[in-house]
Parts: sequence; C-alpha cells; structure tokens
Amino acid sequence: MEAGTFKSKILDADEVRRAVTRIAHEIVEKNKGTDKLVLVGIRRRGVPLAERIQQYIVEFEGVKVPLGILDITLYRDDLSTIDIHPVVHETDIPVNIEGKTVVLIDDVLYTGRTARAALDATMDLGRPERIQLAVLVDRGHRELPIRADYVGKNLPTSRHETVAVRLQEVDAAEDVLLLERDDMN
Repeated sequence: MEAGTFKSKILDADEVRRAVTRIAHEIVEKNKGTDKLVLVGIRRRGVPLAERIQQYIVEFEGVKVPLGILDITLYRDDLSTIDIHPVVHETDIPVNIEGKTVVLIDDVLYTGRTARAALDATMDLGRPERIQLAVLVDRGHRELPIRADYVGKNLPTSRHETVAVRLQEVDAAEDVLLLERDDMN
C-alpha cells in the first residue's frame, strides 16, 4: 500500500463492489454485448478488478469473457528510476486480440503513464479493433492526453495526496483511502 498519513476513506467495501458492478454493466452496454470483448487486468490491482468484472458479466450475461493479465514493467518510461533490476512478471493474454475490443483495467488513473505503457504493451501483442480503459478511481492530474472510458469514482486530489486502493485479494482489506503524502511534510 502507498505510504502516507490517513485523511479519509473514499470508498468502503460495499461501495467498491457497487462501483465495479456498475463498470461491468457499462462495459457490456457500451459494447452492445460481450462479442469480441477481452478484459485485461494491468498487474497488480488491475488483475483482481478484471477478475471481478469478468465474474459480474458471467452473473448477468451468462458469458465468460476472456481475461488476460498484462505486465507493463518494461514499457514504463520511469524504468531506470525504479530499480536497476526490475521484477518482470508474466503477461498472459489467452486469446488473439486481433479485431477485438480490449478493455484495460486498473485501480487508479493519475498521470496517464501507466495507461500509456499498457497501450504500448497491448499493441505489441496484436492489433485490436479498439482499446478501452476502465479504472476504479480517476484522481486527475493527467500528464498525457488519456482518459478512462469507465470510472468507478472521480476523485479530485491535490498532488500532496495519494490514493490507496486496498483489495481483499492483494491487501486483505477492501476500501479506497485518501492519504497525505509523508514526503510532502
């Protein structure tokens, strides 16, 4: 989880569930069904969110949409500042994405750099018909011209704040917190 001093709880577990359920419905509605859909979770918290969206679509559409996992480590533009030996995880996209609608799924949209890296990684895998972006939280402060197609919660923040998404699968907790960055004091 992000480091910082607790300011407020933005979403509790029920609100996270409702937001993810709504995103799943919006994805199906906007794409007029599930034909040609591929869900792709961006590694770490985008993966359990994508799994949940897939499950909700199964529940209300009766269709199991293909689900992939995308590691963007080597596509990051700040790779040299992160670590000399970055840990690269496997990318696993179980279907050919040519001509498909790929929905990239992540927890927080901030500067847009993660989404840009995910776009580059996706394009290296094939040429989808379209790529959409779904995020649980959009906190603003874009540095690149990127916007999400599906947003669970728009949350205006200052650059002195950070958003911590905690998911049961990764953190053994379920909520979204607003934190004051400790390095800003």
